[in-house]
Amino acid sequence: MSLALTDLLPHPVVQAPMAGGVSVPRLAAAVSEAGGLGFLAAGYKTADGMYQEIKQLRGLTGHPFGVNVFMPQPETPDPAAVGVYAHQLAGEASWYETELGDPDSGRDDGYDAKLAVLLDNPVPVVSFHFGVPTREALDSLRRVGTFTLVTATTAEEARAVERAGADAVIAQGVEAGGHQGTHRDLPENDGSGIGLLSLVAEVRETVGIPIVAAGGIMRGSQIAAVLAAGASAAQLGTAFVATHESGAHALHKQALTDPLYVRTELTRAFSGRPARGLVNRFLREHGPYAPAAYPDVHHLAAPLRRAAAKAGDAQGMALWAGQGHRMARELPAGQLVEVLVAELAAARTALSAGGAG
Repeated sequence: MSLALTDLLPHPVVQAPMAGGVSVPRLAAAVSEAGGLGFLAAGYKTADGMYQEIKQLRGLTGHPFGVNVFMPQPETPDPAAVGVYAHQLAGEASWYETELGDPDSGRDDGYDAKLAVLLDNPVPVVSFHFGVPTREALDSLRRVGTFTLVTATTAEEARAVERAGADAVIAQGVEAGGHQGTHRDLPENDGSGIGLLSLVAEVRETVGIPIVAAGGIMRGSQIAAVLAAGASAAQLGTAFVATHESGAHALHKQALTDPLYVRTELTRAFSGRPARGLVNRFLREHGPYAPAAYPDVHHLAAPLRRAAAKAGDAQGMALWAGQGHRMARELPAGQLVEVLVAELAAARTALSAGGAG
């Protein structure tokens, strides 16, 4: 390993890579400039689109940053179920005056091409979601000086990450907003999962590699808690959605603290994979019927999400959010990092004082 995780970020704050336009270069740059680790999301982009964002980010900061890549997905267990769901969504397409997308648009998200770019133009950190890369891929990235992380949602998945040779594991609790990074999504998955603190403690006893804790973290005191449980850093997504530099739609930012949205729920409604979002009309009406079919459902529903956003209709948008969304703060991203670090220091001081007493 060329670098330790602590060499990459002065503060144990990682900005989660949020696909779909949230994790833009200016957000990642602001976080990295403030001493955290900013991330770009390569998901749903072409390899060239990813490369152009990397070039833009390098023009904004000389500090370390990361790029997140989605793993290729297996064939859908029940393709016929996608057709049934398409029939159900036909009314949405009519309402928004758009066409449904092609569910067969691709399963690998340009994985090989993106990996080739990242090997030819190495970045400090690369993380992987929705599965585990081969040892060959991870070793290739290590040889060019890249630190690698892979998401896991159970101790067993964390063990697979370590066996594959990743430098660190992202332990993602069920509280997390957006997509759960389960390595294999099965139709019988009921959306239940392990809470973050329990997961971090269990993973700590299972693997020897560093842990980055992710899931519903919004305050520095929560960062202190996961560090005490055995993590080396905390990854925050929803907390950065509301920041000034975030590329999230204005309605998405506003919804995080809008009293109209009282809870979040794991749903397959928008993508075919369990993902946590604010409960709105689309989620309520279609969540119970969406099949376990990612990325087929994602491709199918993508035009609906875009049309809803264009129409300013938050009830048809995927409002990804973690369980702590009501604590979102509308700040510049760099200032948010500073506030989190100050809160972390205060929590540690309080803990030390309590121990001394």
